[in-house]
Amino acid sequence: MLKPLKHSLFALGLTFASGASAEEVKVAVAANFTAPMQAMAPAFEKATGHKLVASFGATGQFYAQINNGAPFDVLLAADDTTPARLEREGATVPGSRFTYAIGGLVLWSADANYLDGTDAALKAGQFRYLSIANPKAAPYGLAATQVLDKLSLSEAVKGKLVEGQNITQAHQFVSTGNAELGFVALSQVYKDGQLSSGSAWIVPDALYDPIRQDAVILKQSANNPAAVALVEYLKGPEAAKVIESFGYKLP
Repeated sequence: MLKPLKHSLFALGLTFASGASAEEVKVAVAANFTAPMQAMAPAFEKATGHKLVASFGATGQFYAQINNGAPFDVLLAADDTTPARLEREGATVPGSRFTYAIGGLVLWSADANYLDGTDAALKAGQFRYLSIANPKAAPYGLAATQVLDKLSLSEAVKGKLVEGQNITQAHQFVSTGNAELGFVALSQVYKDGQLSSGSAWIVPDALYDPIRQDAVILKQSANNPAAVALVEYLKGPEAAKVIESFGYKLP
């Protein structure tokens, strides 16, 4: 079976430059939301004067890092359970949790002719590898396993699964051709109302639990105006346009 890449992408950090700014907000961003955050960060900085520093990765890994004292101000999770858990544990600012996006799952191939908009190729099973994100750490990986269960394909593909440490790595396995197809976030292959590359089957919502993605301000940042500003920006119309353009639904 194909082994995961040696270098995890979850620790990748991006700093978005801005002019003079009063405060800085350090954001732990679910890997599936990488492109939308990169797209909206400059506008956020221009609108608020604050500096945004983002790290992208698996929600489960961020939870562990936060528990170990990672200096994040805001968590943008790929689920609603992790922020709720942090809230119960007293690690967040009370009342700050909200759903910023509802994610979509897609079966995707880098080959423009591999998928025909249906699940036919998945059911046929004529592939070597099917890429998914680690279902224990990444909500999109868990959703992929739910789809396979609903389609009664879990046993059939068991020996063909290759797991990425997060959804970014799961996508990378497919984009590099190491796996013929994989379950990835719609936002990774979708922009402005259309598929950006390859071929796909957009998985019907009924086949997996809703991927409600919640954001929350972490307790140590209760008095950070940049954290508050980011949360308010994510609730606004400009952010909504970006979020929807990548195939997410709004709550």
